[in-house]
Amino acid sequence: MTPEDAVLAAAEKALAPGDIVTDRDILESYRSDRSTGTEAGEPFAVVFPRSAEQVAAILHEAHARHVPVVPRGAGSGLSGGSNAIDGSLVLCLERMREVLNVDVGNGFVETQPGIFNTELRDHVAGFGLWYAPDPASKDFCSIGGNVNTNAGGLCCVKYGVTRDAVLGLEVVLPDGRITRVGRRTVKGVAGYDLAGLFVGSEGTLGVVTMARLRLRPLPPPPTTVVAVFDQMSAAGEAVQKIMQRTTPSVMEILDRTTMVAVEKWRPSGLPLDAGALLIAQTDLPGASAHADADVILRACEEEGAVEAYRSEDEEQSEMLMGARRMAIPALEALGDWLLDDVAVPRSRFAEAVAMIEELSDRHDVMIATFGHAGDGNLHPTIVVPRGDEEAATRALQAFDDILEVALKMGGTVTGEHGVGLLKRPSLFEELDEPARDLHFRLKSAMDPRNILNPGKSLPRW
Repeated sequence: MTPEDAVLAAAEKALAPGDIVTDRDILESYRSDRSTGTEAGEPFAVVFPRSAEQVAAILHEAHARHVPVVPRGAGSGLSGGSNAIDGSLVLCLERMREVLNVDVGNGFVETQPGIFNTELRDHVAGFGLWYAPDPASKDFCSIGGNVNTNAGGLCCVKYGVTRDAVLGLEVVLPDGRITRVGRRTVKGVAGYDLAGLFVGSEGTLGVVTMARLRLRPLPPPPTTVVAVFDQMSAAGEAVQKIMQRTTPSVMEILDRTTMVAVEKWRPSGLPLDAGALLIAQTDLPGASAHADADVILRACEEEGAVEAYRSEDEEQSEMLMGARRMAIPALEALGDWLLDDVAVPRSRFAEAVAMIEELSDRHDVMIATFGHAGDGNLHPTIVVPRGDEEAATRALQAFDDILEVALKMGGTVTGEHGVGLLKRPSLFEELDEPARDLHFRLKSAMDPRNILNPGKSLPRW
């Protein structure tokens, strides 16, 4: 019996018959995530466990047989983190979708990893509670994927990223042992922060089978501020001024190229003659929201906004936020796309935007820039005509130069999408030698046989 056959035999014993797939046509749809520019291998099977015990049985055998396992959620990732490798078993958690417990008194939810972000948010809203992290892909990304990439979202500027919401995790280790890390209490400092270590580890250290997530009271309907600028750099200066004075619950930015793409894909009434659109929200209650919105308005006007106003129309506010969330599919419709995910110190946000615009001219490629302005997290997206190999080469050069800009400014090569395969070379540049060594030592200590998502997330030497 081959190692692969032994793992399949263990899976057949642990799982229902319909939870194992070896058909090549079906396997094709589980080879890669949504990223572009990343390679994907050929798995020998995909399995769909429904419990931690089933995951443990599969990993125990894979560990014993040295068979690589690639954990996968909804496949919405943008860095190749869940791409299959040749000869791997894809461990897909999309059927682990149960909400296990909503603890209203202590303000947390315990959930399996396969549920979509929006589904979980809707579920806890029925208890008058709110799960804050909200990636732009919230309607089709899973909570497990959010945990594994430490996903961000539009509300991060005020409420933090996924790690800030994680109280505890149930994790199956590479050898099949099940552990629970973290806590159930608001405070707790016993031992190393193992839960924090697993968050953002991209399935390289263990498989998350339950997440205990912090909940908050439902916020009041937000008040939205909209500001139009002639130049992205002016909008960037306004962002810095706003963040010195207040903390919005949302602050997003779109450049003209992004607005044109969104308007072409799904008309939303965006100001196509503008250089940049800044959308900010405050979720303070009552009169405090109006006062906070006025602070944001004044900062925009001081930086030369062509137009700035407070929206009292909830429908218009939803339309504008929807336009921001449509940026990626709208650009995807225009051609081959390569999405970057850099973050820079807010004090250098305007400078970064100007340098990215210069790279567009230098490499003769379209770069649409949008992102989470309040976090300094930009998503410059390069779009080239489909099938144009020469343009694709220029796009890759521009992509690398954007990463270099971020590092030179004291930023990071990924703000929220993760390293996966796409950013491994750049991670090498971001980390110093002792930090790189620590990454490899941690991986070796926790997964000595290197079976979990090998070749992902770690810096490439």
